[in-house]
Amino acid sequence: MAVLIEIVTGERAVTDRLSEGGLTEEVVARLGATSDPRLREIMQALTRHLHAFAREVRLTDEEWLAGIRFLTATGQKCDDVRQEFILLSDTLGLSSLVDLINHSDVESMATEPTILGPFYVPESPWRDNFDSIVEYDDGGEPTIVRGVVRDASGAPIAGAVVDVWHNAATGFYAVQQPDEQPPTNLRGRFRTDDEGRYEFRTVRPVPYPIPNDGPVGQLLRDTGRHEWRAAHIHMKVSADGCTPLTTHVFDRESDYLDSDTVFGVKESLIADFVPDEDGTLICVYDVVLRRDEGSVHP
Repeated sequence: MAVLIEIVTGERAVTDRLSEGGLTEEVVARLGATSDPRLREIMQALTRHLHAFAREVRLTDEEWLAGIRFLTATGQKCDDVRQEFILLSDTLGLSSLVDLINHSDVESMATEPTILGPFYVPESPWRDNFDSIVEYDDGGEPTIVRGVVRDASGAPIAGAVVDVWHNAATGFYAVQQPDEQPPTNLRGRFRTDDEGRYEFRTVRPVPYPIPNDGPVGQLLRDTGRHEWRAAHIHMKVSADGCTPLTTHVFDRESDYLDSDTVFGVKESLIADFVPDEDGTLICVYDVVLRRDEGSVHP
């Protein structure tokens, strides 16, 4: 409890700012003037938790300043193609926690979502089913990814948009190598056919390290963690009358499935890449979208 000192002001008692708890209460009280109720709720809760963290670890002046410098460096590392704050959120598990809070709905039978990641680029090129998204020969293993987009009742969804992107066999996304890879390499948007089917040709994704030359990479090293992600293909799937889905398809044979540095792996998202008679890998991955309440099946 805050210690209240009765100071004669003619109107009210003033909270003792020399008390740790009293200071927290005063900051929270001043935020009570925030007109937006949701912003008020968030800022007051943030203040309480932030102050409680500092009290729990007995934060020193030097540690506080180191934190300021870390956050400053994190912001300075951001640019048009790199978002160091998203990397920080990912590696602390915050991105996955927000995903669980907002999209964990096992009763819907929909495909589980996972994090967006820092390398998504909107407006990938439209491609026809069966097209290749490979625009740069990196020596990767030829792969075909195919599946059906359905709703929870099993009905196929025609015209669904399947937006895909992943890294090259070198381990890099196109946006990381603008002088080497075409900007739309290993990216593309597809529409499902009348039976909800999609299919595209690509190369097998590989495990890769998240960018580790910035403050987030240093933090991982300082805390004894690796920077590797399990091999995966990103997907954003959407359709009229359905809740949009952001997810991954993970390679069952990949390393780091149990220690993905951004906590993005879910068992239901792991798929097999199986060679056919000519050696081309086939990955069959069906997607189930959740119908919005009140939507009508087409």
